[in-house]
Amino acid sequence: MAIIKLKQPQELSRLRRLALASQGLLQAQAYGRGLIGAKKAINHIGYVQIDTISVVERAHHHVFYSRVPNFKPAMVDQMLADKSIFEYWSHAAAFLPIGDFRFSLPYKHAIKSGQTHWYKNHDKKLMGELLTRIRIDGPLRSRDIESNTDKLAGWWDWKPAKKALEQMYMEGDLMVSKREGFQKTYDLTERVLPVHIDTTMPSTEEFAAHLIEQQLRCHGFASLKGLTYLRKNTELRKAMKTLVMLRLGEGTLDQIELSNGERFVLEPGAFELPLPRLNKRLLILSPFDNSVIQRDRLKAIFKYDYQIECYVPEAKRQFGYFCLPLLYGDQFIGRMDCKAHRKTRHLEIKALHLDGHNCDEDLIIEAFIKAIKKFCQFQGCDSVSLINSYPRKQTLGLRRALQSLG
Repeated sequence: MAIIKLKQPQELSRLRRLALASQGLLQAQAYGRGLIGAKKAINHIGYVQIDTISVVERAHHHVFYSRVPNFKPAMVDQMLADKSIFEYWSHAAAFLPIGDFRFSLPYKHAIKSGQTHWYKNHDKKLMGELLTRIRIDGPLRSRDIESNTDKLAGWWDWKPAKKALEQMYMEGDLMVSKREGFQKTYDLTERVLPVHIDTTMPSTEEFAAHLIEQQLRCHGFASLKGLTYLRKNTELRKAMKTLVMLRLGEGTLDQIELSNGERFVLEPGAFELPLPRLNKRLLILSPFDNSVIQRDRLKAIFKYDYQIECYVPEAKRQFGYFCLPLLYGDQFIGRMDCKAHRKTRHLEIKALHLDGHNCDEDLIIEAFIKAIKKFCQFQGCDSVSLINSYPRKQTLGLRRALQSLG
């Protein structure tokens, strides 16, 4: 059982590079460009979280944008339409590679067997009526129910019907066949799912093995807790622990130990593999980006204490409603709270916080201006303004630099 103990700063820097390279964040186009790149990206990172917050471009578009040059939000709809991806629950609502479909089955089975996801009480009669209607009349949009105010025969009150649709979706009888923004279209799973997709229920041990492969591929290394991140399946956690201990004993997994004693597993030789060089790009990431979503890991590896504050009462917020993590090289060097005003095509930076770091200040500012220019284009904005920045001594210079962007 090999244990690599990290003691030198350069060793931790290498671990950070492994994490970022595994996420496709060090390379300019790790997965290629456009639609093809987006498909390769989600197959590699395993999921893209869906979120409704829209102060800037939504998280599921933002995650692709951070990795795939020439990505356009409409490409997510294209991937859903051509069945490269499907929508379901990972640790949260997410788009997932269609090839991983069978690993959604254990949770669907649990929900169908009585485990509660959203709703405790289910209207089985209404679910049956809606399922019959979809089977006979074809796909059903949530707005088809929502917009019916006359309560005609064969239609249903929107709120109970929406719950029924969502329950059948969580149980696996329905899938989302297309989206228009956040309006879903539901259809029978057998009509949505490509015929070649494996629908065999995986055993708990198979599921654990799948998660190990996925997490090591997209993160480079993982803690035992991280391998089943936010999954409440006790049997799965037990199977994962057993499998990890078995592979450590066989020598098909190694361990890395941080100076605080925290351990992560990785494939033998992964720590010594050639890695991309650090670049001078600054990346503006989503709060729901795969690279930052495991906050304990983020703090342990990058010494970056991050919390999304949209769920925090306003009076208790330190950095702002929807602060975006800022990555430069192998360091998270700050966060930015901003809002895209779509009617006026203007990006308002409410607050820019640059934390203590050992990077050249001028290089960071230069990289930030380049990143903001691209970020504005992604947001559909033609101009940008800065309200506050910290430390404050940088504010005037940053404002001047930003003015040149429009």
